[in-house]
Amino acid sequence: MGVMTKILIVDDSQTLRTMLSDLLKSNGIIVSEATNGKEAQQQIESGERPDLVITDLVMPEMNGYELCRWIKANTQRIPVLVCSTKSEEFDRYWGMKQGADAYITKPFHPPELLKTVKQLLRSVV
Repeated sequence: MGVMTKILIVDDSQTLRTMLSDLLKSNGIIVSEATNGKEAQQQIESGERPDLVITDLVMPEMNGYELCRWIKANTQRIPVLVCSTKSEEFDRYWGMKQGADAYITKPFHPPELLKTVKQLLRSVV
């Protein structure tokens, strides 16, 4: 068995975190959760380094764009997947500008999300 993959889900919606978490866990992935960017930042700084971060954009305290920028500036290349209800072309463009590696809109399709997650994890190895 290789090292288990760890994914950090950052979203202020409990429902969404649970949905994502169940989906990822059923695919053998270890999941940790944070309700906003600040919490995610604290987790990463405390040494809980995920292999991938899935984040919402609109959250209290520190939004997804800010978290993206922070991750890109302060960590060794943790890939970031934005999963947001904001589906405008501009949001996607701006997310990528802030360092997001991929962008999926909610409601997401589980197969599409898993495929993207696998691609991102492969690109890091």
